[in-house]
Amino acid sequence: MGASTLIDSLIELGYKNIIAVDISEIAIKKLRERLGEDKSRLVKWIEDDITQPKHIQNLSNIALWHDRALFHFLLEEKQRQMYLTTLKKVVKKGGYVIIASFSLTGAKMCSGLDVMNYDQTILSNFLGDDFELIEYFDYIYHMPSGEERPYIYTLFKTMYCSL
Repeated sequence: MGASTLIDSLIELGYKNIIAVDISEIAIKKLRERLGEDKSRLVKWIEDDITQPKHIQNLSNIALWHDRALFHFLLEEKQRQMYLTTLKKVVKKGGYVIIASFSLTGAKMCSGLDVMNYDQTILSNFLGDDFELIEYFDYIYHMPSGEERPYIYTLFKTMYCSL
């Protein structure tokens, strides 16, 4: 979630059944405060770790999974496989997955942590035949400091039946 305004926009557009997941209780609290009480009630809030999920695993029939800048922090194959297993379990057949990660020319570290860099081919190969790459584009995010951070945004459609 971070400082993203996606949830704000979804609420304003009238979307329902919005679920916000973050590993950080502080990030969730800040977003809830920014949204205010009324809008916060429209969101299901989950504090969980995608590499060792306890609550995310209970979700199902998700139409859209949006990951902005999480996947590139998963450095171990075991972590990435848990991410993939979770996607396959919770996103419905015909659902969509958006993954935004640092591109091959992007940062090698973020917030003092190492990251992995991706392009659409690497992400597509990782997800495998269960996901069809629909669209991708390069995006330059401008940090508050003015520093540029190259990302790759990818949109996949699921091609399987949920577990």
